[in-house]
Amino acid sequence: MKQESIFRLEGKNAIITGAGSGIGRAIAVLFARQGARVDVLDVDQAGAAETVAAIRQDGGTASFEVCDISDHAAAGAAIRKAAAARGRLDILVNNAGIAHVGSVLSTSEEDFDRIYRVNVKGVFNCLKAGVELMATAGGGAIVNLASTASLIGIPDRFAYSMSKGAVLTMTLSVARDYLEQKIRCNAICPGRIHTPFVDGFIRRSYPGREAEMFEKLSAYQPIGRMGKPEEVAAVALFLASDESSFVTGSAYTVDGGTFALR
Repeated sequence: MKQESIFRLEGKNAIITGAGSGIGRAIAVLFARQGARVDVLDVDQAGAAETVAAIRQDGGTASFEVCDISDHAAAGAAIRKAAAARGRLDILVNNAGIAHVGSVLSTSEEDFDRIYRVNVKGVFNCLKAGVELMATAGGGAIVNLASTASLIGIPDRFAYSMSKGAVLTMTLSVARDYLEQKIRCNAICPGRIHTPFVDGFIRRSYPGREAEMFEKLSAYQPIGRMGKPEEVAAVALFLASDESSFVTGSAYTVDGGTFALR
C-alpha cells in the first residue's frame, strides 16, 4: 500500500523574513522543496537573490523583496504585496533578527534600541500585517524564531534575551487572540546553531583561536555539538504544516538539550 506523504505544503504561500542566509535560508529551501510558493523578505538583496536562485534551481517557486522589517510601513507593504501576488498568505515565518553580546552595564542605549527595532518591533510589524491578512482569509500558520535565551539566563545576552523574550510572549498573545480566526502561532527556541554568523563572531572575537573556541562553543550543548540550520528548518516545517493542526501557543526548543539538561 502506498504511504501517504506528510509535511507537504502544496498550494500554500509562505513568507519568510531574514531568509537570505542561515536558518532563514534553510527554512525557505525546505518549504519550497515541500511544495510551498516562497517569498523571501530580507534587507540583504544579494543574500535574498541567492536563496531564490537556489530554490528555483531545485525546481521550486520563489521571489524576494528587499525589506527592512523595522520599518512599519515598508514591512506591511512588502507582506501585502507578496500576499496579493500569490492570492493569499498561508504561512508566515518571522526569522529575521540580529544579535548582541553584552550585560546590562555594557549595553548602550543605542545597542538596546537597535536590537529592539529589529527583533521586537520588526516581528510586531510583520505580525500585524500577516495576522490581518490571515484573519480575513480563514486562518494560517505563524512560526516565530525566539531562542533558548528567552527561557534561560545566558551570560552577556541582556538585550538579545530581552528581545527574544518579547518574541515568545508575542507568540502566546497572537495564539490566544486569534483562535477563532484559525490562526496558529508557535515559536521555535534554537540554541547555538552553526551559521555564517557564528563563524564571523568567532573570527572577530577570538582571532588565532578559532578552532579552539569552535570546539568550546560546540561542547556547551549537552548533545556535544552545535545545531544545523536544517534541523531548525525541519521543526519549522512541522509547525507550518497541517500535521501540526492541534499545536498552537507552543515553544519548541531545538538546542541539543541545553534548556532541559544543563
